[in-house]
Amino acid sequence: MTRYLSRRLTLSLLAGASFAMTQGLPALASDGPITIIVPYAAGGINDAFGRKIADGLSREIGRTVLVENKPGANGILAATHVARAKNDGTTLFLTGTGPLSLNTMLRDNLPFTAESFDPVAMMFDGVLTISVPTALGVSSLEELIAHARKTGRPLRYGTQGPGSVMDLYGRIFSQHFGVEMVPVAYKNNPSSLVDLLGGQLEVSFVSPMSLTEYAKAGTVKILALTGSARDPKWPDIPTVGELGHSNLEISYWTAIHAPAGLPEDLKQAYAAAIVKTVNSPDFLELLSNSGQYPKAGGPEVLAAQMQTDRETWGAIIEKNNLRIRE
Repeated sequence: MTRYLSRRLTLSLLAGASFAMTQGLPALASDGPITIIVPYAAGGINDAFGRKIADGLSREIGRTVLVENKPGANGILAATHVARAKNDGTTLFLTGTGPLSLNTMLRDNLPFTAESFDPVAMMFDGVLTISVPTALGVSSLEELIAHARKTGRPLRYGTQGPGSVMDLYGRIFSQHFGVEMVPVAYKNNPSSLVDLLGGQLEVSFVSPMSLTEYAKAGTVKILALTGSARDPKWPDIPTVGELGHSNLEISYWTAIHAPAGLPEDLKQAYAAAIVKTVNSPDFLELLSNSGQYPKAGGPEVLAAQMQTDRETWGAIIEKNNLRIRE
């Protein structure tokens, strides 16, 4: 394990230290299974994380835990379902920056607010890439911008729907460089990558590990990463900060929420089990292989992250007067 990931792992273990010993699960009102709602399609990396958490949670609390995929509308369908569910501990929500933080800051008429959910456990975070199909013929961020200005045509990029992290990043990217960008919504990243290779998209902002095989095959060129430091798995790829665009540095997180009003004893029991699962060797290996970084912690850690989002993403949204009314 690299020194960088070792430092991240140490911080994760310290954040989750108060949850090191999993509590016994308090009695639930229902004898039925616990369901984790995943706002992404089956078969993708987020689905894999959800199923890994479900397995670990089931093992720790001794109850059947299922995964139900509800993709679409950048997580709004899934979030609406969870917000309307009973707060009895039988429904959990695998969510993140886009489906919860960004949606509630960018949209006025949602059937839920950030307060419709209780934070349960922070799990991990990650960064995006700025990538292009090799066939586009550009090999650096500067060349991409020069290409866009020379052709006068907008750069099309894939998103997981209006208000998703990638959608918002494309809007910020467009305003920063003064080039026109056109978002194209997909239910999952693999579908967008098919179109990237097929010439229907010029740019992708997916996570680096989503592009591993394409980068190895030479069909996709990763121009930059959006983190504040280089990723040890991609040592030759510069960060946007290194290239002089530090205001384009962003990361995204993934966590577990529940319908508001979840009993405190259930919340703490779930947090303990989830933190223990995230810090397990199998899950840490999945994170490493997926280009994500452990950040496990309980409700307080997740609540602090939500506040950070309001301060950072919220400032970007207000500064750029970004609203989504679709």
